[in-house]
Amino acid sequence: MIPRYSRPEITAIWSDEHRMAKWLEVELAACEAWAERGRIPAEALAEIREKADFDVARVQEIETETRHDVIAFLTNVGEYVGDASRYIHYGMTSSDMLDTALALQLREAADILIFDLRHLLGVLKKRALEHRDTVMIGRSHGIHAEPITFGLKLAVWCFETARNIERLERARKTVSVGQISGAVGTYAMVPPEIEADVCHKLGLTPAPASTQVIQRDRHAEFMTALAIVASSIEQFATEIRHLQRTEVLEVEEAFKKGQKGSSAMPHKRNPIVSERMCGQARVIRANSLVAMENMALWHERDISHSSAERVILPDSTILLDYMLYRFADLMDNLLVYPERMKENLWSSHGLVFSQSVLLKLVDKGLSREEAYRVVQTSAMKAWQDSTSFKELLEADETVRATLTDEELDSCFDETRYLENTGAVFARLEELET
Repeated sequence: MIPRYSRPEITAIWSDEHRMAKWLEVELAACEAWAERGRIPAEALAEIREKADFDVARVQEIETETRHDVIAFLTNVGEYVGDASRYIHYGMTSSDMLDTALALQLREAADILIFDLRHLLGVLKKRALEHRDTVMIGRSHGIHAEPITFGLKLAVWCFETARNIERLERARKTVSVGQISGAVGTYAMVPPEIEADVCHKLGLTPAPASTQVIQRDRHAEFMTALAIVASSIEQFATEIRHLQRTEVLEVEEAFKKGQKGSSAMPHKRNPIVSERMCGQARVIRANSLVAMENMALWHERDISHSSAERVILPDSTILLDYMLYRFADLMDNLLVYPERMKENLWSSHGLVFSQSVLLKLVDKGLSREEAYRVVQTSAMKAWQDSTSFKELLEADETVRATLTDEELDSCFDETRYLENTGAVFARLEELET
């Protein structure tokens, strides 16, 4: 059995212990802000700082009675602090603490995912430069089109991954917002200056306006960014699955010693990691839809969003971390078969050079319509009869009268299709990882 991968750094973010630690961090920042304005006595703040703590099991025990997690938490903190605890949560509502702490958790998760993406980009860039001249057939609609290189295919993935880093960095900024605005967001019991101070202490931006919660379009944007990243991984993995098919077999996931592919068929070597990526991307995309549905809350606040977020935010960030880690490992160890690529390129009887012949005939004076007719006639016959496209062209009267042998031969030179791909790789080399 393959051990389940679980990255401790990101799973820890969503633990009860860490979540409550962030709650306490927000509450202490608020106490400090009040103390700086003289509302909380200095000696009370010192006592709060010294004694403030919590016990997850005790909080959960209290919650069985209160049926309110924040009250249970504050009650437990009060048990540690004593009389000075009356200043904790002063003027605040539950979501001031919950949403501001959630912003801290999301920012931490985003930092890990951005690190993962940069690592993946580094792996993809390395493999792209390694195979910049590894010629293979390009396909459109799943059908042979014209020659490309495997490195060029990976370069496209590199730039998409770079865009995903930018997306996630923007989403990180969008959710790095806090609020300390009190019930229904009017600042009736807590002035905006307290909110500004708390957010500054926590490295967050104050929400310019909030209700009793931070508006959920921010969280929907974050989840959408995760879904786009997951969808990119699915796109890349789908390509690997196609290229590993027996009839193609141009690349293959590494098959390690002792690995088994099928309980019934000992010969099987399946693209299991790529298939796993495709299935897991569906989960994150579905979760992003939940995040968008969370945007529609009643009036200034309800809690229909919070129960869903306790599932989709941890699950999606942890799962995407897993996907990025596993896919980077897949690409780092991917087996590439250049000879098979070349064999497949020529398996369609040279038909993939049809545009080159077409343009050469146009250059020599034929109309495009006439040149297209001549080339397509030979191309269709080559396909139907499984015969050489080049030999059929050599037997065509119009081609013979228009092109020299050297000119026709040059049309079937695969390297001429790659003369300008250096521009892409120059851009790739400048891409920061």
